[in-house]
Amino acid sequence: MLSNIRIVLVQTFHPGNIGQAARAMKTMGLSDLVLVNPRSFPDAEATRLAAGATDVIDNARVVEHIAQAVGDCVQVVGASARLRSLPLPHFDDPEPMASELIEHAQDAPVALVFGRERFGLTNDEIRHCTHQVSIPANPEYGVLNLAQAVQILAYEVRRAWRHHQASPATSQTPPSLPTRDQMAHFEAHLHEALVTSGFLTQPHARTEDHLRALFARAQPSRKELSILRGVLSTLEKAGSNPRSSS
Repeated sequence: MLSNIRIVLVQTFHPGNIGQAARAMKTMGLSDLVLVNPRSFPDAEATRLAAGATDVIDNARVVEHIAQAVGDCVQVVGASARLRSLPLPHFDDPEPMASELIEHAQDAPVALVFGRERFGLTNDEIRHCTHQVSIPANPEYGVLNLAQAVQILAYEVRRAWRHHQASPATSQTPPSLPTRDQMAHFEAHLHEALVTSGFLTQPHARTEDHLRALFARAQPSRKELSILRGVLSTLEKAGSNPRSSS
């Protein structure tokens, strides 16, 4: 289960932070590290600060875009301050987030995404997430470095995993969720249907952000998403072949 939990670091500037994050991961039993456009990697500083977690560093994958890092994941949680402009489901506390993540990690990959040291994740990157989570730090000085944030959330995930292991009889496997790639295809299909129908008239309308948030909260299963795709296809065919008036 822990092998299905991925840590994604986006455009990390200091290679030493990658090493420290790898160390934080290994202390909690996590090993899947993906780096999105790091400034410098591989790097001797990353290996040095990883200490005994060089295996995590050696097996880390580097990709060019966040979509490549999370495309096969069924739940993607972005670590950031709450963004009111993007109405994604938000966890104000890491504990319930970790419990939900563990449930979905039983049979599919999930991800925790961390942004740049200085300004975190962009709005476009958050759009590749299904949820957001914040760490409730001191409001007068809530500054956490990257490795600290990884350590805190990795600890919560491990604690949730231990609780799950201690009471497996009470845990039920949730329905299989679609991957982010599958959701992206659905969102593109929905966009085309909204444009074709005339419902969506502005190319950057926030309507689509609200619809993404709606489906993120609903968490449709793969079967339900297939039904929704079928509904869209049927409506598109009906719109392109209107009945002749008698």
